[in-house]
Amino acid sequence: MLISARADTYSMADGTSLTGDIVSFDDVGVKFRMADDSYSDRVPWTKFSQDGLKQLSENPKIKPLVEPFIEIPQSERPPKPEIQVQDVTRLEVPPPQSLFGALFSSSVGIFVLLLVYAANLYAAFEIAVVRSRPIPLVMGASAVLPIFGPVIFLSLPMPVTAAPAEASTEAQADPQTYAMPGAPKDDIKIVAGSWQAQSPPTAEKPDPQIFQRGEFMFNRRFFETKFPAFFTRVHGGHDRQMTLIVKISGGQLVVERIARIANNEIYFEVVQGGEHQEIMVPFGDIHEIQLQPKDT
Repeated sequence: MLISARADTYSMADGTSLTGDIVSFDDVGVKFRMADDSYSDRVPWTKFSQDGLKQLSENPKIKPLVEPFIEIPQSERPPKPEIQVQDVTRLEVPPPQSLFGALFSSSVGIFVLLLVYAANLYAAFEIAVVRSRPIPLVMGASAVLPIFGPVIFLSLPMPVTAAPAEASTEAQADPQTYAMPGAPKDDIKIVAGSWQAQSPPTAEKPDPQIFQRGEFMFNRRFFETKFPAFFTRVHGGHDRQMTLIVKISGGQLVVERIARIANNEIYFEVVQGGEHQEIMVPFGDIHEIQLQPKDT
């Protein structure tokens, strides 16, 4: 921008002065025409002293460019706004109390206690089934003594009951007609055929074996040691002539083989409706196991 102005003297920041007419100016600085009609280089605004900048700001066109470089005295600066701290609503700290007192004082705590109590009763039911204890007795004690009741019955040994003498005598006398209580009885009569007179004498059938809950603990080790041949599809040796019958709460299963076994349950392969099916049975649901000789 070119302007015409009278020659003025401006003080510089280094203590010197500069005299000349302003020829042009911009955001960077100003250019002067000297007394000998020569032109100076563009002088940055930062080269002027505060008095020189104030002198330049008297020109309305230059004032917006030099105002950012003019320092305002502390006395002329507007006061800083005072910071006002507003009061806030704070949560009340609950009074110190015991753990159970804190649980009963809130709805969440009461809900957690109810869950623990329900889990305590369910644990009592499972312990009664596994340990062969009366379910009402175990659950009643656990309802009165939560946590401690299930622990007490879990630490007690399993009751061992002797096998009924009548059942053992009947099984030894006639193992083919022996049946468990509640099991369906087959009214089948075997009549000797005419061809049997010429056939060689057959070997005697092995005696049946009965394993009742209470006398034996049904778990993974029991099945692996007592019935290892039933883990394969083809039974070998003595077990080829035997049939494995498992009595559970819902009836009884005629087991073709033991498909697989876990820590808490066993999987039996049975034939139902002409098809092979795999049934999972928890150890706690097994009441009796029979190893009966096959008819043929």
